[in-house]
Amino acid sequence: MIKIVFEPEKNRSAAYDGEKCIGQCVYTIHDSIWTIVHTEVDSNYGGQGIARKLVNQVIQEARNQNVKVDATCSYAKKILV
Repeated sequence: MIKIVFEPEKNRSAAYDGEKCIGQCVYTIHDSIWTIVHTEVDSNYGGQGIARKLVNQVIQEARNQNVKVDATCSYAKKILV
């Protein structure tokens, strides 16, 4: 079972299959704006919607903290529209 975890100390949300990290959505913080800069998932886990869950996790955490979200990551940009 894939578990999505928010890891603020690493500025990312991460997907784990057991102990193995199989994907991440990384963001930077500048002027109280979280900018998603990169999203990736191990190709062996493609097509399962994991990337979308990773991006949505970062967006949800930002909303919980009343922080604006932006993206330079092409995948995340599609979700933020």
